[in-house]
Amino acid sequence: MNTTVKTAMALLVAGTVTAGFSKAPEEEMAAASADMEKCYGVVKAGANDCAGAGHSCAGQASTDASGAEFVMVPAGSCEKLTGGSTTSS
Repeated sequence: MNTTVKTAMALLVAGTVTAGFSKAPEEEMAAASADMEKCYGVVKAGANDCAGAGHSCAGQASTDASGAEFVMVPAGSCEKLTGGSTTSS
């Protein structure tokens, strides 16, 4: 086999393997998010899951128990937590 054929085959194999792996996390996230809900008012400072008021990244909550910050919890469990709410305040 010449170098061009070897390179083409290597790229084909790499692309196939990458394509197989790239879909799995998306499917896992979709399944996980269906079983999870946002829970506001229970987050410790620096432990939020996503963007909130005044910032755009996870882990940037500046106060404990802010009603504007959320953490993902199993569906149905937020209302059981002290201060937990499924809506932002």
